[in-house]
Amino acid sequence: MGGVPLAGSLDLGFYPFYAIAAVSGWLAGNVYVARSAGLPRELRRRVLLVYLVGPPGLLYLLRAMAPEAAQMAAPLVPLYAFGVFAVFFYVPVTLRRSTPRRERPRFPPRDDHRD
Repeated sequence: MGGVPLAGSLDLGFYPFYAIAAVSGWLAGNVYVARSAGLPRELRRRVLLVYLVGPPGLLYLLRAMAPEAAQMAAPLVPLYAFGVFAVFFYVPVTLRRSTPRRERPRFPPRDDHRD
């Protein structure tokens, strides 16, 4: 079975491409923070690897869909896109570590039962 030729099927400029990298990094970082809360340290590292390395695959796929002339003219774009992704991924992770932990306020149960 043959594959579908992707080269040249998506002419995406640099600004939209890097915007997708930034948005996907921010989203993956926030999802990682939410999903890794309360996990043991060993498991949290494995989850970090999945969320840090997995989503850039979409970026590489989008870049592979660019015309071949554009790929040859700027060969380092996937590396830069991973850098943009990593920076925006790191921001929510850093903010989670730097914010002090507070307990949830515990409210007493309400006594006013209305029938």
